[in-house]
Amino acid sequence: MVKPIRKVAVLGAGVMGSAIAAHLANVGVPSLLFDIVPRELTADEIAKGLTLQDPRVRNRLSAGGLEAAVKSKPAAFFKKENAALVTPCNFEDDAARLAEADWIVEAVTENLKIKHIVFELVEKNRRPGTPVTSNTSGLKISSMLEGRSDDFRQSFFVTHFFNPVRYMKLLEIIPGPETKPEILDHLVEFGERRLGKGIVWGKDTVNFVANRIGVYGMMVTMQLAEEQGMRFDEVDNLFGKPLGRPKSAVFRTADLVGLDTMAHVAKNCYDNLPDDEERGVFQLPAYLETMIERKWLGQKSKQGFFKKEGKAILTLDPATMSYVESIKLDAPSLKAAKRENDLGKRVKAICAADDRAGKLAWAVTSRVLVYAAKRLGEIADDIVNIDNGMKWGFNWEQGPFESWDAMGVADVAARLKDEGVEVPQVVRDLLAHGEGTFYKKEGATQYYWDFLSKSYKVVPERKHTIFLQTFKDHNAKVSGNLGSTLWDLGDGIAALEFHTKMNSIDDDIIKGLHDALGRLDENFDGLVIYNEGQNFSVGANLVLIYMAAQAKQWDTLEKMSKSFQDVNQMLKYSPKPVVVAPHQMALGGGCEVVLAGNATQAHAELYIGLVEVGVGLIPGAGGTKELLCRVLDRIPHGANVDLLPYVQKAFETIGMAKVATSAEEARQMCFLRESDAISFNRDHQLNDAKRLARFMADSGWVAPQPRMVNLPGRSALGAIEAFLYSMQLSGFISEHDALIGKKLGHVLTGGDTSPNVAVSEQHLLDLEREVFMSLCGEKKSQDRMQYMVMNNKPLRN
Repeated sequence: MVKPIRKVAVLGAGVMGSAIAAHLANVGVPSLLFDIVPRELTADEIAKGLTLQDPRVRNRLSAGGLEAAVKSKPAAFFKKENAALVTPCNFEDDAARLAEADWIVEAVTENLKIKHIVFELVEKNRRPGTPVTSNTSGLKISSMLEGRSDDFRQSFFVTHFFNPVRYMKLLEIIPGPETKPEILDHLVEFGERRLGKGIVWGKDTVNFVANRIGVYGMMVTMQLAEEQGMRFDEVDNLFGKPLGRPKSAVFRTADLVGLDTMAHVAKNCYDNLPDDEERGVFQLPAYLETMIERKWLGQKSKQGFFKKEGKAILTLDPATMSYVESIKLDAPSLKAAKRENDLGKRVKAICAADDRAGKLAWAVTSRVLVYAAKRLGEIADDIVNIDNGMKWGFNWEQGPFESWDAMGVADVAARLKDEGVEVPQVVRDLLAHGEGTFYKKEGATQYYWDFLSKSYKVVPERKHTIFLQTFKDHNAKVSGNLGSTLWDLGDGIAALEFHTKMNSIDDDIIKGLHDALGRLDENFDGLVIYNEGQNFSVGANLVLIYMAAQAKQWDTLEKMSKSFQDVNQMLKYSPKPVVVAPHQMALGGGCEVVLAGNATQAHAELYIGLVEVGVGLIPGAGGTKELLCRVLDRIPHGANVDLLPYVQKAFETIGMAKVATSAEEARQMCFLRESDAISFNRDHQLNDAKRLARFMADSGWVAPQPRMVNLPGRSALGAIEAFLYSMQLSGFISEHDALIGKKLGHVLTGGDTSPNVAVSEQHLLDLEREVFMSLCGEKKSQDRMQYMVMNNKPLRN
């Protein structure tokens, strides 16, 4: 039996090693972060009188790696306090501590000689049977294992993380020729369940799966764009959302990754793939070599393909190696594509167009599709792993074989043939023996084309994973409207899905919540509120609020606020458990729904906050009241404390529109309870939430009772007003910010009350709604709402 992973040794404190250690800390796993011992003192160390024997000097590189991870942007840690779980070590003094590790992951420089030295040290100090993995991005396992023992070889394989480790879903697993299956299975379960990764199985080939296809795609785009005279900014206009790629597209992605890193991967392919029919594509263009010589490496050097000057983004002109003003690609096909929501139809239409965009899109896309098809069997054993690698490692909306299907396999093959391009054998086999698509669905079961057996096989189910699509395929709809749908998940649990634009809360969702609660009472044991949109919810529908305020429809606005408050109170006091499962952004009204649930099953990457002050309002659907109650819940039971600091915490969180940048931070800020649960893998969240609702129901869930709270009243409001006056006088806030702050303070201090008089939740809701309504009537608040609707950013007035 493989030992549970309770401590990890990370070898190498560079960018990747420190990021891996940080993410282990995020999921509660302590690590020992190793690096070499410096041979010279720095000027600062000399000034402090330190010697080469001082532990602070000997651990300088590993401690420096940890410090860099703490300061990194985007943040490597869920919260900075997690850094305490990482212990800086060095290879000379702390080698014996490798025996403490339940997993040893190597992330030293990509130099085979250095890796051999490190693995020799590991072999002398590790416990027998301890898994050892390498984060190499391209070295062959057979080369790394030279001279190692049988036990080491049976415990060794590649775990290739993508950077930034916290945010990138992909984890490539490359087994060694002798790796024990039980060790692989153990690490895969840990990688999926604890680290939240999507596992792709690859083969021991150069650059594995995602980088092999992804960097080929980037390099062939550079080559063809140069041939067709397309600028870098124009290419990124095309190869972003229109073609189902991330917003960073091609050249911005290269800047983010680092041009030296991308060039290393490309060079590795060129040097080590002599038989690759597209080897020449991996040769660096002259302008890229010049950029690397000049250290124009992208974001880390503040200039690459793009450079920011003030607020302007400039684009490199490779002909002159100077930066010029950016422009947008002007192409009819690109304009038409904005009106098409279906990705497959959009890509097909662009690639069929006879304009600059269409010609480049087809040239690149067809080359990538052909290249991916020819790599089957070489880099991975099936299309599923290649598609997942591109979606999880390069953030493509569709993998290459899904793109073949979306564009029409037969149509693409026919066009290739017309252009004199050899159609890959796997495609010819599919068209001759299959059903014309790489994937097919029968009922709720999805199949993929297996190129070896020339037949369809079931796409393997992943443990702990369920998606709403399964219930849609089984016609499990209970009820619904334009904004929400209630699904029967089985086992007595229902799920309410939001599906408005950006999942903004509107009347349809509020009606859906009412309907779900009614059906929960009659037909189910528990309810999950969940969706699979890009964000859980970006808040209430601001357009409706603004239009009603402009038209002075005060009755309509009060009804909107009251109905949202009421349904959130119904969620909170539901006689059967309600679990809310938020992910990514849960802002404003979305946050208020989260606060109303009986329990939360949050995804680790949660960006949650009450941000209404940015549009001149305060939370008006129970959020102001509920966050205050959550903060007051942190007061030790029976303690006689000054209430003002607790009120101030709620005031600062709402008044400064603070947004938690992880579920862990959300717990610190009281958006989550200490008892709320976190799913590290987004694909596990619905299953986790369903199990939690079922557990609560089986454990004899008893609804909470409406509470009374003691608040400081007008005396504390005076302190808040004095603080606001000082901030306004110093120029930190505007006159309108101060007005909003005073009104918010009025609600949070309880209005006309005193610390000895308990007030009800309904009293606070009435105050909240009254202030929300009054701010809707303020001209400057309406200006903020209009500006946000028009520009998607706040107005400071």
